[in-house]
Amino acid sequence: MEAFNLLLFVVEAVGYFTLMVTLLHFRHRLGLGVFLTALGVMHFMETYLAASFYVALPFGVASPGSSVFFAGKLMMILMLYLQEDAATVRQPIYGLLVGNLLTVAIAWILQLHLTIELSPGHAADLNFLREMGWLMVWGTALLYLDSLGIILLYERLGRFLKRKVIWRFMICGLVLLTFDQVGFFGALYYFLDVPLSAFWDGWRAKMFAVGVYTVLFAIYQVYVRRGRVATGARSISDVFSDLTFRERYNDLLERTGRDVLTGVYDRARMEMEAPVMIRESLRLGQFATVVILDADHFKDVNDQFGHLQGDEVLKAITKRLGNILRSSDRIFRFGGEEFVAVCPGTDHDEGLLFAERLRWTIATSVRTPDGTPVTVSIGVATADEDGASFQSVLTAADNRLYQAKKSGRNCVVGRSGLVIAG
Repeated sequence: MEAFNLLLFVVEAVGYFTLMVTLLHFRHRLGLGVFLTALGVMHFMETYLAASFYVALPFGVASPGSSVFFAGKLMMILMLYLQEDAATVRQPIYGLLVGNLLTVAIAWILQLHLTIELSPGHAADLNFLREMGWLMVWGTALLYLDSLGIILLYERLGRFLKRKVIWRFMICGLVLLTFDQVGFFGALYYFLDVPLSAFWDGWRAKMFAVGVYTVLFAIYQVYVRRGRVATGARSISDVFSDLTFRERYNDLLERTGRDVLTGVYDRARMEMEAPVMIRESLRLGQFATVVILDADHFKDVNDQFGHLQGDEVLKAITKRLGNILRSSDRIFRFGGEEFVAVCPGTDHDEGLLFAERLRWTIATSVRTPDGTPVTVSIGVATADEDGASFQSVLTAADNRLYQAKKSGRNCVVGRSGLVIAG
C-alpha cells in the first residue's frame, strides 16, 4: 500500500508540474491569466487536503495537498519569477490573500443566518467553514512569506552559485518548504490537534517532492528552454482577437521600431530591448553573446553600382541573418551597414561558431551585380565575461570589430584576438 501511494504521489507531482509548466511556457499564446487562474484555483483543495486527507508513505504519513500541490505551487511561483519578474509574481499572491480574507468574512457573516435543513443529515457545517477559512488565510499568509523568501534566497544564492540555476532551485525549495512546514503545522496543531509525528512525516514528504520537482525542472531547463522551443509572440488567433483593440495595438507595437529598408529592429528598439535581454540572461545564470558585423568596403558597392544596389546587398545580408538566428535571438540595424545580434543563453564559444557560420554564409551566397562576393567583419563579446551591461559588452564587441577590419576584414575576432579568418 505504501509503495502504491508513493507511486501515486509521484504521478500527481509529475502531472501537476507538466500542466502548470505547459501553461507557463505558452503564456504568450494562452495569456498569463490562464496560468495564474490555475495556480489559484487549487488553493481551497490544497488546504482541505492538508487538514484532513493523509496517506501512508514509506517515509511516514503525509498529505498530497501539502506535500505535492502546495509545494508545487511555491516552486511554480519561483519559476514564474525566473521567466517574468517580481511585479508579476505578486499578483497571484495578493489575489489569494484578498480572496481568502473575503472567504473568512463571508463565513463569519453566514454564521448569523438561521439555516434550514432541507434533507436529513445535510445541515450546513459552519464549524467546517470557520476552521477552513482561518486555515486558508494562514496558509496564504505563509505563502506570501514563502514567496518573498524563495525569491530573496534565490537571488542571494546567485552570489555563490551564479550559473547553477538548478541547484539554486532545489536549495530554495528545501529551505522555504521547511519554513512552511513549521508554520503550517503550528496552525494544524492549534486548530485540529494534529500530533507532532505528522510534522516530521510531512517534512520528509515535502523534501521528497522538492527532489521530484527539481528533476522535472532540470529536464525543462535543459531540453525545453535551452532547446529554444519557440513559444510564439502572438496570442492564439480566433474571432475575438481579430475584433479586439488590444490585438490591433499589439500589432502596431510590433511594427514600430523596425528599420524601413531591411525590416529588422532599429537602433532605438535595440537600446530598449537589448539591455533587458542581457539582464534576464544573467539573472537566470546564463551567458549572453553580442555579435556586431559590418559589411566590408560597402562604400565601394554604393559608389560602383549605386545606392539601390547597395540596398539590395543589405537586404540579402539581413535575410541570411534571419535564416541563421534562433527564435530567442534578436537582430538590430546599428547604423549604415552595421548590424548587432543579441543571443541570450549563448556562451562565447557558441557565439564564435555562430559568427563564423554567418560570415561564411554571407561570403558564399551574397554578391554584387558583377559577381564579386560580399564579405563581413565580425566582433564577438559575451556577458558577463566582457561586462555585466549591454553597453559594456557592445563596446567590447565593437572594439573587436575594429580589430577584424585591421586584420584584413572577412574574419571573426573574439576575446582571444583573431579567432577565425576567411
